Amino acid sequence: MKSVQNIGTITKAMELVAATKMRRSQELALTSRPYSYTALELLGILSNLKDVPLPKILLPRPVKKTVFLIVASDKGLAGSFNGAVIRKFEQYVKSENIDLANPKYSFVAIGQKAKIYFDRRKLPVIGSFTRVGDFTKPEEAEPVADFLVQGYLKQNFDSVVVFFTTFVTALRQDAVAREFLPISYEAIKQSVEETIPRAGRYSDYAKSESFFEEKEREYIIEPSPKEVLEKLAPALLKTRIYHMILEANASEHSARRMAMKNASDNARDLSENLNVVYNKSRQASITREIIEVTSGAQSLK
Repeated sequence: MKSVQNIGTITKAMELVAATKMRRSQELALTSRPYSYTALELLGILSNLKDVPLPKILLPRPVKKTVFLIVASDKGLAGSFNGAVIRKFEQYVKSENIDLANPKYSFVAIGQKAKIYFDRRKLPVIGSFTRVGDFTKPEEAEPVADFLVQGYLKQNFDSVVVFFTTFVTALRQDAVAREFLPISYEAIKQSVEETIPRAGRYSDYAKSESFFEEKEREYIIEPSPKEVLEKLAPALLKTRIYHMILEANASEHSARRMAMKNASDNARDLSENLNVVYNKSRQASITREIIEVTSGAQSLK
């Protein structure tokens, strides 16, 4: 009983901590969505421009090397959070008939759990980032973004597929697979359609014609389209990566909060059941002692 009560105290404290982090991370993820949607739209428009010199990051090229990036957590006790994103990766590999032993595939881990998973399967990890679970500022996500952007520009790889978890509600988080690089209009459009909620906050974006209808756009760009696009395209991609991390963090803390709440409830129920068993056992012991005393008294008579 003491052990169960102590465990219940710990899980209750962890639930309160996770709830505090969950509220903060949810607010960051939700308030960043309008900016992220606009960045995605602009990124899709830029990738679809004609008669304009595009920067290297927007130029299509044959895919010879692919990087798979998994966003997981550094710590456990987060319910099905890590298992869901890993299962999504394995389902993707199976559906696409990918041979992970092929040297053209490499892997990037965000979170200690992702790194452990890759190491256990003896997959080549070319980048590992930890302690991102509490990132709140764009500059904190820059090492991840710079690694992907620079690696793509140096042609270390030609495609980046990311597996992470999007926040839907406090009770639901969905694991998704997204192609981050190369940038294409169709991929961006699909990403927007999958990200925008169909109900609740920001569902109005689903009705916005600007995301789904192709129409003629005319821009005046200064000092020159080339210079602006070379700076803007990587910045927009970094914004997308930052928003991905915010979504994953909100999902992680929500999943951990629910896991700790369930653990606390189970500890309370188990403590109550053990208390009943203890009381029954104590009562039986008292009854037995009374019977022994009365039997001894009767025998003396």
